[in-house]
Amino acid sequence: MSEWHINGGNPLRGEIKIAGAKNVIVKAMIAGMLTDDEVRLSNVPMVRDVDTTSAVIRHLGGQVEKDGPNSIRLRATALARNDIPVELAKATRASTMFAGPLLARGGEASISLPGGDPIGDRPLGWHFDGLRQLGACVEQHHDTVLLQARRLQGAHYRFPKNTHTGTETLIMAAVLADGLTTLENAAQEPEVDNLILMLNRMGARIERTHPRSINIQGVDRLNGVDFGIMPDRNEQVSVSCMALATRGDLWLEQAQPEQLTAFLDLLRKMDAGIEVRDTALHVWYHTPLQAQNVTTSPHPGFMTDWQPSMTTLLTQAHGTSVVHETVFERRFDYLDEIHQMGARIEQFNPQVQRPEEVYNFELKSNPGRYGHAVRVHGPTQLHGIRVVVRDVRAGAGLMQSALMAQGKTSILGVEHIERGYENLVERLSELGADIRKISGPRLESVI
Repeated sequence: MSEWHINGGNPLRGEIKIAGAKNVIVKAMIAGMLTDDEVRLSNVPMVRDVDTTSAVIRHLGGQVEKDGPNSIRLRATALARNDIPVELAKATRASTMFAGPLLARGGEASISLPGGDPIGDRPLGWHFDGLRQLGACVEQHHDTVLLQARRLQGAHYRFPKNTHTGTETLIMAAVLADGLTTLENAAQEPEVDNLILMLNRMGARIERTHPRSINIQGVDRLNGVDFGIMPDRNEQVSVSCMALATRGDLWLEQAQPEQLTAFLDLLRKMDAGIEVRDTALHVWYHTPLQAQNVTTSPHPGFMTDWQPSMTTLLTQAHGTSVVHETVFERRFDYLDEIHQMGARIEQFNPQVQRPEEVYNFELKSNPGRYGHAVRVHGPTQLHGIRVVVRDVRAGAGLMQSALMAQGKTSILGVEHIERGYENLVERLSELGADIRKISGPRLESVI
């Protein structure tokens, strides 16, 4: 395994170009399998999840090739297989999303249940309930789900709670189904709309009729497309928090500040320096940060993916902050590491009225096992230690802790960070960070 050594204390200063959205590119690649025409994707973040998805597509019989520094071409003229093996499924949380293309192209799919980040139970039952509504026969055998459908049929389905990947799974299943599909309580994240935009340019007929209602009129076939991936919102938040945590001054180029309203509003309350210029975002430290309270929620609220970076930043704010996580039940698993670095954080279960409405996960499967909120006391000087990353967003938070800590921090499990951030060591080093890679066995890109 590789690891990174970071000597903290250097302010991040300069300009950084924001990469394409990791939470779009994987779904866009899968959507490319809905047609036998060529699909070209640009502004592609060259991250591990792209490699994993490429490996799945090639296993199924499709072709993926690099077409420039940040673009790829893919084509699924004829699919030779309909199974996603366990070794590939365990490396991603998007394996269920292949159900739509596989059912549309061949009527059958065999999908090993996904892996991805250990941040809570994934609501996969909602994905499969929706596919059943569309006419699929769904059977589970241990860790494999078998799906069959001669032709999916339009249907009405209401998600019990918000699910980003569930919404995208059913959209891709419905675009080639017969008739009209209506999804209620659907996710409204910008990444979902970016996928809808791509599919509509391929010839789909998808309309968001209300913020959480989507109509999909099935069509006979989809065409190829040349499509650019939107900027990564999570990367914008991560590097902004790193800049403020190190008392730096950073310009984010090719950003999308209008999609960060909840985050930028919170930074302004904390007294951070903020300036927005079209597709550029300027973030800088100019006065002591102030403690704030924040609750995560689906878009347009404060994203759960932003929580580790913000919680880490609040260790440097004056006063006591409260962070309430309502989307994933295990999103605070990184706390042990930053506690050891010197953070003063107390985890607790808050008193909540109508918790079944507040929490986006199934409470019956989580009877108070995890504290869903923390009190963060600051400011606190952190010190470097040896830490292990367990998921991509916690990894960004731990990297941020290392950048502002005294002394050296060794970070293991960096492959999780590499799942979602392109060349982050090199890009942060250009901004003044003192980072050194200690390489393990080299993993070659498959594209």
